[in-house]
This record gives sequence, structure tokens and C-alpha cells, in this order.
Amino acid sequence: MDLSGLQAVLENISSWIWGPWVLIPLLLGTGLYLTIRLGGLQFIRLGAALRLGLFRRQDPGSDGDISQFQALTTALAATVGTGNIVGVATAIGIGGPGALFWMWVTGLLGMASKYSEAFLGVRFRTTDAAGEKSGGPQYYLERGIPGPFGKFLAIFFAVAAVIACFGIGNMTQGNSISANLENSFSVPTWVTGIVLTVFAMLVLVGGIKSIGRVTAGLVPVMIIFYVVGAIYILIANIGGVPAAFAQIFTEAFTGTSAIGGFAGSAIIIAVQMGVARGIFSNESGMGSAAIAAAAAKTSHPVRQGLVSMTQTFIDTIIVVTCTGLVIITTGVWNMKDGNGDQISAALMTGEAFSHGLPGEWGHYIVTIGLVLFAGSTILGWSYYGERSIERLIGRKAVMPFRILFSLVVFIGCTVQLGVVWAFSDVMNGLMALPNLIGLLLLSGLVARETKKYLDHDPKLTATPEEVNAFMAGDQAFEDWKTQAIPVVKTPNA
Repeated sequence: MDLSGLQAVLENISSWIWGPWVLIPLLLGTGLYLTIRLGGLQFIRLGAALRLGLFRRQDPGSDGDISQFQALTTALAATVGTGNIVGVATAIGIGGPGALFWMWVTGLLGMASKYSEAFLGVRFRTTDAAGEKSGGPQYYLERGIPGPFGKFLAIFFAVAAVIACFGIGNMTQGNSISANLENSFSVPTWVTGIVLTVFAMLVLVGGIKSIGRVTAGLVPVMIIFYVVGAIYILIANIGGVPAAFAQIFTEAFTGTSAIGGFAGSAIIIAVQMGVARGIFSNESGMGSAAIAAAAAKTSHPVRQGLVSMTQTFIDTIIVVTCTGLVIITTGVWNMKDGNGDQISAALMTGEAFSHGLPGEWGHYIVTIGLVLFAGSTILGWSYYGERSIERLIGRKAVMPFRILFSLVVFIGCTVQLGVVWAFSDVMNGLMALPNLIGLLLLSGLVARETKKYLDHDPKLTATPEEVNAFMAGDQAFEDWKTQAIPVVKTPNA
């Protein structure tokens, strides 16, 4: 069946949604507005948030299903994926080195969006029929925004998330894994499909606690493995690093894209590719990470919101930067193939690592890194889809969903997915739209309750007992503890 016509239509829709007139200004504008409204929280509280999430890791005795660290790694598992390898190469290959600067801007502003959606995910979470926490935009849009409009946004998000999870969170990831293993180690795609399907099913049937345990062990190892390889290359090419930074900052505003064109068009391309691929990588503003945050054992929504915020910092400022600098310092970003054309984004990062490391090590690091990144993404996105289907149908649909999601992995590993990639981009955009509207409408509540907590515990060192003591009598805190729906007269009051 020839699906090229459908793919072309979907790609046109995707380019409009992710273009300069819809999501790009909405994502950047929302991030900037929340940054101002929260007083630059992502810069002021980053150190305390990293200490809480990476070193303390949990609030002992607090209500929830998994630790704060496991919630963070589950969200990282879903976001540190092909976007950190292929997505960065695509941004730089089309938009030039200046696109990396706009990926940084998107990440830094996106940290405020990520904080807000994670805060709301915990703030308005519920407990399902099996006693597990359930939250995210599919709940906080309805519970935080009164009337039918909030319910419409919540259902719209949940439907888009369920559909998207089978594309960007499943089949496309499995396809990337099987294609790379076949190319690097001659592993048949059907073998990869069977192994990955069995692995997914063994983990997913155990729910969020099983996913949390696996991601807590896997995610730190895979990020360190990949980043160490990148740092080795940058040290070996240390003389080119200052020039790379100069090129990034210069071309962000002058626009020398790899595909040419007049300067103004190149600047637009650099911004568009940097923002679009940045969001593809860190998912800030999409609302997905709020679903994982809602499962965390935490003594206050502010604490998990700040921990979740570090996910965007780790993903974009650390992993994406490493990939981008390796591509630029090795000169691969404008390398030509045998036909005189620019090498494809799918090959660019592998070529960069191969140029920077001896023998086949660079090629193997990228392949293994992509396998780990994409495999963990499948686990994280399965939970996003599960919680969304639970919101739409109920707890009875959760186990059938887990089994179906695992089986679809095999399909992704063994078929061509051009249409699925295009459709996934569209559904990701449709997830972000209702969530961003909700973040803007609920920004007053987020700012007010954030300030109230941080006035008491600015360094995030309070114990759960101390939190209960200084928040005693606060109606919003009591609403959260009892999972009551607050009375909200105007969402942005």
C-alpha cells in the first residue's frame, strides 16, 4: 500500500503545528511568561533541586507510589531518546550550529514550564481503583479549570497522549533500535523485535513500581556512558571548542544554515529547528512528565515540581549540548557524502563520534547509546499512555493496554514507519496545545502556592514532618492532602 500521499499530508500538518505561527511562539511565550511569573525559579532553585532529586532522592514516609528520584528517571527515560542523537543532528544539519543556541533557550525557558506542569500533576493527582496515584494534564486541566472547557482540554490531551504513545513512544523507538542493531551488528530486525517485546512486557506488567526500579538503574548508567564518550572527544578536540561556541552564538543571530538561503531565512530556520527539536528532546510544555511526577512520594507539590524541572536541564543543557558540540567540533555538521549532498541526520552523530574516537568505538557508543535511550523511552511512554487510558476508560483498561503496548513494539521493530513518524509529530503537537493553554490559565495558582511554600523552605531541606507543621492550616495544602477539588473562581486569579 502506497502511503506517500498520506505521509505528505501529515508532514504538512506537522510543519504547520510545529511552525513559527503556532507551537513555537506558544511554547517560548509560555516558558518566558512562567519564568517571569515564578521569578526565574529555574535559575535560583536549580542547585537545591538537583541536590534533592539526585542525592536525597526521596521524602521518607510521604504518600505516593515511587521515590522522587524514580519519578525523575522515569521522565528522563521517556525524554532522553532519539531526540538527543538524531534530533540534535537534524536541528544542526538544517538550521546550522546556531540552532543549538535556540535549543538551549528552549530548554532554559522550558524548565519553568516543566516545573509548572509537574507541580500541577502532583497538586491535582487522584488515586485510582487499584490504589495507585494518577495525575497529569488529563486530570489537572479538568480539576483546576472549572466548567466544560477544562474537561474538554483534559479529554483532548488524554486522547492525543494515548495515540501518541504508540507512535513516538513505541514504534518509532523500536524501529530505531532494530535498524541500528541490524546496521552495526547484523542482528535481524525480527530478533530485536522479539527480545524487546518480551523485555517490555516483563517490565510493564509490574506497573510504575517496576518501571521506576528499572529506570532508576538504567537511566544514570546510559547517560553517563554516552556523556563520557562525548567528553573524551571534546577533550581531544579542545582547541576547537571555543571556536564552536563562537560559531553557535554568532550563527544563532546571523544565520548560516547548512542548506543555504538568504540571511533572514537562515535565522528563521535556525530558530525553528532549534525550538522544534529542543521540545522534541526535552518535552517541556507537552505535559507528559507531569504524569510521572504525579506518582512520586513527596511531601509537597513544589518539591516534586523542582525535581522534575531538573529533567530538562539534564536532557538539554547536558546531553543535547554534548551531542551538538561533538557534531560541530568534528566538522561533521557540514560534511558531504559521495554524491556531494549533506550526510543524513540519522548518520551524522555516528560519523561525529567515529571521527572523534579511535577504531569503531565511536560508532559503537552511538549505537549502544541509541539502543539504551530508545529502549528506556518505550518504558516511560508506556506509563504516559497507561495513565491516559485509565483516565478515559478506567482501571480495567490498564492491563490490556500494557499487553497491547508491548506487542506493538514488535511491529515497530519490523516495518517501515515514515507515516508513523509524521503522525507522531502531529499528535505530540496536539498534546502540547491543551497543556500550554492550561499552564497559562493556572499560572496564578502555581505562582501563589509556590511562593507560599518556598517562603518557608527555600533550600528544600525540610522534612515531611516540618512541611506538615509550617503548612498546617493552609487550605490549598489541605486540599492536596485530601485530594479535594479546590474551589477556583477564576483560573488565573
